[in-house]
Formats: sequence, C-alpha cells, structure tokens
Amino acid sequence: MSQPAPLQATEAHARNAGLPLDLSLIEAMRVNTSASERRASQLPGRRAVKGDAQSAWLLKAVTCIDLTTLNGDDTEGRVRRLCAKAIQPVRPDILAALGMADKTITTGAICVYHRFVATAVDALKGTGIPVAAVSTGFPAGLSPHATKLKEIEASVKDGAEEIDIVITREHVLTGNWQALYDEMRDFRAACGDAHVKAILATGDLKTLRNVAKASMVCMMAGADFIKTSTGKESVNATLPVSLTMVRAIRDYEAMTGTRVGYKPAGGVSKAKDVLTYFTLMKEELGHAWLQPDLFRIGASSLLGDIERQLEHRVTGAYSAAHRHPIG
Repeated sequence: MSQPAPLQATEAHARNAGLPLDLSLIEAMRVNTSASERRASQLPGRRAVKGDAQSAWLLKAVTCIDLTTLNGDDTEGRVRRLCAKAIQPVRPDILAALGMADKTITTGAICVYHRFVATAVDALKGTGIPVAAVSTGFPAGLSPHATKLKEIEASVKDGAEEIDIVITREHVLTGNWQALYDEMRDFRAACGDAHVKAILATGDLKTLRNVAKASMVCMMAGADFIKTSTGKESVNATLPVSLTMVRAIRDYEAMTGTRVGYKPAGGVSKAKDVLTYFTLMKEELGHAWLQPDLFRIGASSLLGDIERQLEHRVTGAYSAAHRHPIG
C-alpha cells in the first residue's frame, strides 16, 4: 500500500436514512463460502508495507481505534486512565522521533458501558473524541425491548455520541427479517443524533449467508455502521466474515449512494492484523473507507502492540509490553 491519506482528513457524508425492507432481496442473497474463504486467505501479507510507510499506516490505525474497556471490574479510575490514553495514544518521544510531534493524533473513540458514559464525556471534554456506549443488553441482547430503548436514551442523555447496539440473534437464526428490521429501526430512532453501530455477533450467526442478510437488513433499517462482534463470543472478527460484511456495504452503497461504516471487533490485537484489514477495506471499498468516520476497530491491546512496533521503528529494538500501558 502507498502512504495513507492525511491523519485528520475525513470526508463528510450523509447519515444512513435506511430503506423500506425488501424481503425478496434479502431472501435472494447468497454467499459462496469457499470462494470467500479463499479470497480472505490471500489478504494477509498481500500488500506488505515497510519502513516509513508502515509507520504511517499504523498511526492511521490509531485514529480508527475505539479504545475499549468492557469488563465487570471496570471503575471510574480505569475509564479516566483510558481516556487519557485516548488523548495521547502514542508516547510523545516516539512521535517526535517519527517527525510527527506537531500532529494531533487521538483514538477514534472511547467505548464503555452506560455506567461510565458521563465519566468518559467529562474526561474527554474539549478533545473532540466521541464516547461510544454499548447498549441494548450488551452482550447477549436479551433484555426486554422497552428496556433496550430506555438504555439507549439514557446513554445519549449522558453525552454518548455513538451507540453500539446488539441485535437479537434469534431473529437471524429463525429468518425473521421483519422482526430484525423493526428492532433496528426502533434502535435508530432512539439514538436520535447519535450514530448507531449494529453489532451482529457474527460468531453466533452460523453461516456467512446469515451474516450477509443480517448486514443488509440492519443497513436498510438505518445502521450507520455494522460491526462484527461484542468481543464476548467464542469467535469474533474473522476475515471471511469481514469480507462478507464489507461486500454487503458495497452493495448497499451501489443501491442507495449511502456509505455505511464497518467495525471489526474482537481478535484484532496485532499491528500486522490491522494492516490486513486496511488492505481489505482499500481493495473492496476504496480510499473513502480508510478514515475513522467509516472504519473503526474495536480493540484495547492493539494500541499497545502498535506503539511497540513504532518504537521498534525508531530504536531498532522491541520494548516490553508493560512500557505501553493502555489504562
């Protein structure tokens, strides 16, 4: 890959207003699983980048990370430390050695449970970094529908600018596309001006065909992003699933002219992995999807590995992971 676009450049685009549900289109969708797996297997190392170009792409990746903490032992202190890392994700001495000391580089967002939205909003005040809240009974998504809507509304009220919802997997597994569409439309309405990312929990959906259909239904219902996983399933983001989802995004843009974002989450923990995802996005969707308004990575440990790779670039040696704390 060549050098990425400037770190702060984003191309404004309209939000996804959605479409009426077209069940005939959904039922006609097919995925060639063997061909998809073969194509996905070719992506790692397809466009290897080295030296300054690799460093530039890794810095770009930092700006696309939703820095995340979704643990049962989360505390306000941990969230504030994570926000501090989002504001200064790469050590100043590393940026200076890379000739980037004068650039403002932050992560794409902070992602937390509703309990910590107000804390994160306060910690990030004035930075321009949005807070994303996981919602709708995350991660299982089995809370009552009315409770899910109230949870979304509460997070928006506390200042969340992005809401990561989880769909009801049963709707996909039983082929009840109308129910999935109606649910997603309600979530979109409850979000108001906040952008909504639809988590498909693809590891629970069994087939790539189900992934493709669920992706399309959620986009028709107004999702601004589609996202692979909660990070809590036994199988999270994979390249065949990602290929299936980004091709659904491509088809949706061809139908509507509307760009929907993509977010792999869970299992993207190494710098080399994110370079593979950039290759996927560039080859399947084009340059527009190489910006944080259309591409995010749900991760926490990834940032530490990127920082280690950047330090190796400027010193020639790998440092211990504990020298790059996340939160």
